[in-house]
Amino acid sequence: MEVGIIFKIGAVGILVSVLGQVLKHSGREEQAFLTSLAGLIVVLFWVLPYIYELFETIKKLFSF
Repeated sequence: MEVGIIFKIGAVGILVSVLGQVLKHSGREEQAFLTSLAGLIVVLFWVLPYIYELFETIKKLFSF
C-alpha cells in the first residue's frame, strides 16, 4: 500500500470537517451532510482497488 493514499485520505478528512463546520454554523445542515457524504464516496473509490487486491491475495493464499 502506498503511503500517499494515507495522506490523501487525511487531507480529504480535514477538508470535509472544515467545510462541514463552516456549513453547519451558517445554517446549511443539508449541504454539510452532502459534503461529508461526497468525501466518504471519494475515499471509498480510492480504497476499493486496495480492498479488491486484498481479497484476491487471500483467495490465492487459500487456493490449493
